[in-house]
Amino acid sequence: MATARLGKRVKDSFLPCSICIETYTDPCTLTCDHTFCRKCVTKYIQTRPDAVQSKTISCDFCRRDTKVPHPSRPVEEFTGKIKPRIIIQGLIDTFVAEGDVPETSSTCCTICQQIGETTPGALWCPECEVALCDRCVKTHRVSPILQNHDLCDLSSRSKSRRRFKCTEHKSNNVEFHCKDCQKPACQTCCIIHHRACKTVVNIESMRPEMKTVLLEKRFDMGKRLKMRSKKVEMKNENLQNSSRITELTVQNIKSICQTAINKIKQKETQLLDELNHITQTYAGQLRSGVRLDQIEMQMCRQHCEFIDQAFVSDCEMDLYDAYLAWESGAVELGDVRDTDTADTRRIDDIRFTPDHANVQHILGDLQLGKIEVAYQDQGTCLSSPVLIDTIDGRMADDDKLGPDLQNITVLFVDGIHTVLVNDCMNMCMKSFYTRDSQSGHSRLPLDNSPYGVTPLKENQVMVAVPASRQIVTVEVTPDLVLLSTITTLRQYYSLAVLSPSSLAAGGLDYDGYGIVDILDMAGHVLRSVTEHNDETLFAYPWNMCVNNKGNILVSDWEAESVTCLTSDGDVLWRYAPTRDRTLCCSSAITTTRTVDILLVDRGKVIQLTESGEFVRDVLTSEYDDDLADLNDIFCDKYRSFFLCTKAKVKEYLLMEIKV
Repeated sequence: MATARLGKRVKDSFLPCSICIETYTDPCTLTCDHTFCRKCVTKYIQTRPDAVQSKTISCDFCRRDTKVPHPSRPVEEFTGKIKPRIIIQGLIDTFVAEGDVPETSSTCCTICQQIGETTPGALWCPECEVALCDRCVKTHRVSPILQNHDLCDLSSRSKSRRRFKCTEHKSNNVEFHCKDCQKPACQTCCIIHHRACKTVVNIESMRPEMKTVLLEKRFDMGKRLKMRSKKVEMKNENLQNSSRITELTVQNIKSICQTAINKIKQKETQLLDELNHITQTYAGQLRSGVRLDQIEMQMCRQHCEFIDQAFVSDCEMDLYDAYLAWESGAVELGDVRDTDTADTRRIDDIRFTPDHANVQHILGDLQLGKIEVAYQDQGTCLSSPVLIDTIDGRMADDDKLGPDLQNITVLFVDGIHTVLVNDCMNMCMKSFYTRDSQSGHSRLPLDNSPYGVTPLKENQVMVAVPASRQIVTVEVTPDLVLLSTITTLRQYYSLAVLSPSSLAAGGLDYDGYGIVDILDMAGHVLRSVTEHNDETLFAYPWNMCVNNKGNILVSDWEAESVTCLTSDGDVLWRYAPTRDRTLCCSSAITTTRTVDILLVDRGKVIQLTESGEFVRDVLTSEYDDDLADLNDIFCDKYRSFFLCTKAKVKEYLLMEIKV
């Protein structure tokens, strides 16, 4: 029932023609992106002599002009080659298939409709994408340019492959895509314009790549939608809190004013007016924020529907449409700014402080109290993490003592978001994922307890097993499959892939001192880092990651420091604060999509800049009791970071608030 209501809302909101107020019949979309029935546009043009004279199509909605495809043709044919937007045509085809929209455009001859006639269609031309009556079929088949087109039954229209015509070589179909130029191309374009290009591929061969890209974009859009939903929820809670705070403040003001005379009543009125003004301003700011977030949520939903429609189509060109849209950045979404309050300071809190002493002693210059307003700093970006999901790390075959989750990483495998964790207690690696709306998990037993884990490829990770002196490679499908094992000379507890041919590993040397080795993919030591300026760098380098510049970030809980190394082993900087900022037990470390650093230190998450300067405490155990038992942290590229505790994995969204 909910699906039916949603379908009706979509049909009523997006499919009526604004001229005839009926569901689109053979739609066409003008350059202003407004869509009308083809026959309605034709009739409208005939009532506009200026449009006929200038050879343009004027939009009935916004009056913007669209250049006609063939100015030399009669006015009745101006709209003949104007195609509808793919999402509009996709929605119509979907509702036609479900019987919710009359299939008028499929049963009437498209050519005859352009001259104002309604003739039953007999066949469908997938090359021209038009329905033809018996008379037009004969004309179509004798035309030298069109006679080689394969016609099919109208019932096969939705199954026929849609064709792109080259904008430069009108008679050629677009069959190729140049990755160097990021442009579609026909065979003639390849010969003339793309001879020097190295990566010109057939569009059909791009289907897996397009599907992967669109799945990832779809997932990212879902994250954005979830983030906006959380923002709306938080702001609605602030609105409710604002009402409660206002009520309490009013009660306090009225209570203290009961002991005063008319002059106190005058002060009371002044304070209430001030409070009312500030409260309305605060509520207005919050409502404005909610409206902006809801607008972006609606945009996200529309683009999600756009991509979902491409998925259900059997046609590569629908996917290609969507793929081009994302790659070109035409539908890239950014944060919606509140322009109305850009020059207005945002209220953060409202408090009333009673002044009992002055009430008792000074009536002439009576001060009952003051309302304090806390404003957010202008021009700054506050980031507040919000918990959106919790994964229980227990599985049926676990030891009775339960899991001991130590290390975490996250992959996006074939459109499936997969969380990978190492369980030291049960000597295995675990994966958690959702496929086809069903939660799933997998476990891979290992010889000993696994520790360091690092992504190797989109569907592979490398895992350190120090007790066995092993580094294993695991394939993620998202179930776990052991691919290979290499044996090392040292025990390694942390790993980070530097390049396809090298990786960094942290462990202990033969004398028990901390060491960071650069290894090849066979486990051979290429170089080692232990000292800097004759000082020992590491004690227990159990955690590391690689930033976007290829530098190695090493967190050492015993040395109470974070060290940044180049891939050649040179020290760039060290973070070893003192006094109240001294690291107590620094462990996990990761980098965010904005290249900042997140560091776990005994129950809290610290944010550092890319150059190792302290920014703030992002999370503390006061916020969440589970944070007292943190073991690892990992940031993905979708605004999320994951915290690994002894038995749980928690996903947080980093919500950036522009002020």
